[in-house]
Amino acid sequence: MDEVHRAYLRGRVQTADPMALICLLYEHAGKSVRSARELLQAKDITGRSNAISKASGCVGLLIESLDLEGGGEISRNLLGLYGYMQNRLLEANLNQSDAPLAEVQGLLSELHGAWAQLADLESPMSRPQAVPQATRV
Repeated sequence: MDEVHRAYLRGRVQTADPMALICLLYEHAGKSVRSARELLQAKDITGRSNAISKASGCVGLLIESLDLEGGGEISRNLLGLYGYMQNRLLEANLNQSDAPLAEVQGLLSELHGAWAQLADLESPMSRPQAVPQATRV
C-alpha cells in the first residue's frame, strides 16, 4: 500500500463514526480475502498467507467490537458467525483452498451491505430535516 493510500485510509478511520468503522472493517476484510483468492491462484504462498492474516485480523476486530452484554442475540449470533469465518480462513490457509475463501468473501459482502444500509439510516444526512419556520416580524 503506498503512502498516499495509507494517509487517505488513516483520515477515513480518524473521522469515521462507529458504524462507518464497522463498514471499513468489512470493506478491508473483503479486499483482503479477494486478494488472498488472487494470490492463491497465482501460487504466491507468502502473499496469500499475509492476505488471509489481514482478513482474520479484521474479523478479530469485529469480534472485539461486539457488545455481548447489551447487544443480545444479535451480538451472540455475530460472534458465532465471525468465529466461523475465522475457522474458514484458517482452513483456507492450511489447505490452500479457494472454497472457504469464496464462502467468507460472500459472507463479508452480505454483512457489509447490511451494515452500510444501517449506516445510511443512521446518517444525519439521511434524516429528514425540519424546515425552519419563517420568523414573524
